Amino acid sequence: MKRQYEEVLGRFEELEKKIAYPQNYSHEEFQRLLREYRDLKRAAELIRRLKEVEGDIETIRELLQEERDPELEAEMERLREEAEKLDERIFYALIPRDPRDEGNAILEIRAGVGGEEAALFAGDLARMYIRFAERKGWKVSITDFTESDLGGYKEITLLIEGKGAYGLLKFEGGVHRVQRVPITETSGRIHTSAASVVVLPEYEDVEVDIRPDELKIDTFRSGGAGGQHVNKTESAVRITHIPTGIVVTVQDERSQHQNRAKALRILKARLREYYESQKEAELRQLRKVYVGSGDRSEKIRTYNFPQNRVTDHRINFTIYNLEGVLNGELDPIIEALLEADLKARAKEMGIVREST
Repeated sequence: MKRQYEEVLGRFEELEKKIAYPQNYSHEEFQRLLREYRDLKRAAELIRRLKEVEGDIETIRELLQEERDPELEAEMERLREEAEKLDERIFYALIPRDPRDEGNAILEIRAGVGGEEAALFAGDLARMYIRFAERKGWKVSITDFTESDLGGYKEITLLIEGKGAYGLLKFEGGVHRVQRVPITETSGRIHTSAASVVVLPEYEDVEVDIRPDELKIDTFRSGGAGGQHVNKTESAVRITHIPTGIVVTVQDERSQHQNRAKALRILKARLREYYESQKEAELRQLRKVYVGSGDRSEKIRTYNFPQNRVTDHRINFTIYNLEGVLNGELDPIIEALLEADLKARAKEMGIVREST
């Protein structure tokens, strides 16, 4: 087994022993050890399996030196293939993760080109992400929305709270395109419409300095998404950050205090992203995080109803299960995107797999 893998496994086993005695460390030191343990756990488990497979291969090799056996030869080939796959999985597991991946996500969905049909599609996307989040056991809040005449959304903001939400949803940012016959179409023609999605991380400890005199805070009466209820008190909150012009509106909670607290959380996340984007514009462009104007040509994914097809154009990935995807079955697409991202990051970092 590779020396690097032995070192990783050795460090992981050392951490296993240390975290068994939290009383020996300060809170900060123990948390640091625990984070390192979690970061190495997946790779260490794969390395342990690789050691088992390599041990089995060596045992079979010794047996085959004594006598030829077709069944053992077939088993040897299977184990070699498993070892190769494990080596690849370990390699990518050791690439450093974005520390923001474990946190919550804020999704902003806006109707683009296509009028009322685009607003209906924005609603479809919102429901898709809500169902995906529910499958993961995450909590979803609709913090702000503007409905269209036919029940779609001109814009809608979701706060998705759950471990790993941002890591799984961050590549959903971009322009999504739909091809279908709109309910407003009388001649049965297929139309193309678009909606844009922005995905932001919600930082646990956001170091953003917000002075009270930089904020303009307005309150107004709120109404629930889909006409659930109309609040007779001015519980909805709109916060404007004057220096940047960033506006956050939250109206999903019953009390003004709760809406204000949630609005400040979202504002801090947007400001953090705003300030980081100024420093890392080139990197963000490279990683395709920016969202364009909502034009149909700036697409990252197409949902084609006549062909029951969903295609992610960034990785040339197609799945023929459109209904399932819109019902929140996003795992195959997200897994393919995560794998492509790992390979791209390895290339950017100059990491090359050793030949086995």
